[in-house]
Amino acid sequence: MDDDQTAEQESLFPKSTGDKLREARERLGLTLADIAASTRVPMRHLEAIELGDYSGLPSSTYAIGFAKAYARAVGLDEKAIGLEVRGNPHLPAAPTTVYEPYQPRDGKSLPSRGVALVAGAIAVLLLIVVAIWYSTSLFRGSSDAPLAIPSDNSIAAAPEPTPAPVGGGQVTLTATEGVWLKIYDASGKTLLEKILAQGERYDVPADANNPMIVTGRPDQIQVTINGSVVAPLGSGKLAIKDVPISAAALQARGTETAAPAPASTPSPADASSVPPAFRPTPRPTERPTPRPTPSAAAVPDALSPPVTAPTSTP
Repeated sequence: MDDDQTAEQESLFPKSTGDKLREARERLGLTLADIAASTRVPMRHLEAIELGDYSGLPSSTYAIGFAKAYARAVGLDEKAIGLEVRGNPHLPAAPTTVYEPYQPRDGKSLPSRGVALVAGAIAVLLLIVVAIWYSTSLFRGSSDAPLAIPSDNSIAAAPEPTPAPVGGGQVTLTATEGVWLKIYDASGKTLLEKILAQGERYDVPADANNPMIVTGRPDQIQVTINGSVVAPLGSGKLAIKDVPISAAALQARGTETAAPAPASTPSPADASSVPPAFRPTPRPTERPTPRPTPSAAAVPDALSPPVTAPTSTP
């Protein structure tokens, strides 16, 4: 009769999960400290599970996990205990993560509008400088720049040459444009005969026997002695021939007074040796206009001889 009453009471007033765990622990003669040592669950959480107060637990996941560990330690069905705890209405809700946009609270840490404008202007200037640097030779020297050639052959208009050592030096010819030339020595031996491309250089042998040059465009050849520019060989109006180009001869030319460089007028045979593309174009010469010869009608009567009428012989 007592067992029936006990079963009826249990059906009317079911035991809580905490009561089941506590009674199982007491039957085994264990304390909460023993359960905490075996499960590594803090005692305060075990006490809260026995009392059914889950508000002090971090979350529902922790509450279910701690209860199942408690059930394993006292020999109860951990799955059944876990389902009971999961269905408890007082179980703490899972925390929700709220993402809030970051808003700087200290406006002093942000750069002012003026600083931002100055920084932008500096960046634009840097870009312009870089573009100029790589697109032009404004800020850097360029060895490929065309050489300036004076329009006439006067020493005053030519760049002032730096005097080379007297009595010797390396003579170098540099073509400012494509130009034909022939270099030979006093014995007639040809040292060079070709068309120099723009920027191409030729070093005249220092031991050559009185080297000379013939070309149709001397204005397209820059002459240097040991890297120092000397007076040009000619203005380009006439071809030159038998012009000495040794260091001593060029230094002697540099000491002359300002006057056109001597250029020998080539004979028809010499001019034929110069390629047509590199011969200077002759300028038309002015011819004097012939004066009209007065006709006999325009001679005054006073200058005309008297006309005598023929006389008849009786």
